[in-house]
Amino acid sequence: MNPLRIVTRMLALVSLLFLAACASGPVTELPPAEEPEIAALTQEIRSLAPDVDPDEAARAARISLQYPRQLALQYGVTDPPLRHNMLVNMGLRDRGLCWHWADDLQARLEEENFRTLTLHRAIANADSRWRIDHSTVIVSARGEGLFDGIVLDPWRNGGLLHWSPVTEDPEYVWVPRQEVFAERIRQLEAEGRPVPQG
Repeated sequence: MNPLRIVTRMLALVSLLFLAACASGPVTELPPAEEPEIAALTQEIRSLAPDVDPDEAARAARISLQYPRQLALQYGVTDPPLRHNMLVNMGLRDRGLCWHWADDLQARLEEENFRTLTLHRAIANADSRWRIDHSTVIVSARGEGLFDGIVLDPWRNGGLLHWSPVTEDPEYVWVPRQEVFAERIRQLEAEGRPVPQG
């Protein structure tokens, strides 16, 4: 066998053992969201438009701050997000990639049947060779676009919600998910590769 291949396999094995050791910590429940934080996010959502229902803003804020803490426990999060991603990709955890967080938070928020709020999905880094794609949920006032909304990102801090106006996010430049998907389909078609259905 090629010596380089032996070294590569040994490094992969050591990395796997390191990750398994790091992942063996106990899964603990995150502390509940505190009322001042819920009130601040509620006010931010209410300020999206004059006709945002105060009760809907409060429910959206409470769910967005509390539900990801439950997801962190369900996902078995014991590590920072990128390390947890590696555990999911290696089959050592079932869920916890950014799009899992976004899917699950969006599904929970949709159960509320908001009348004055709209949920959007966005992706960052889709055009970067050096950074992984990142998915999130965005809430806006009914009839407003994604860029007028607030990022609701539970992945970035392992279940502790990051929220900010979309255009003021300190880490990511967001693009509507449907635009990213459309571009990927164009690229596959241009390369003559099959386009996934569904």
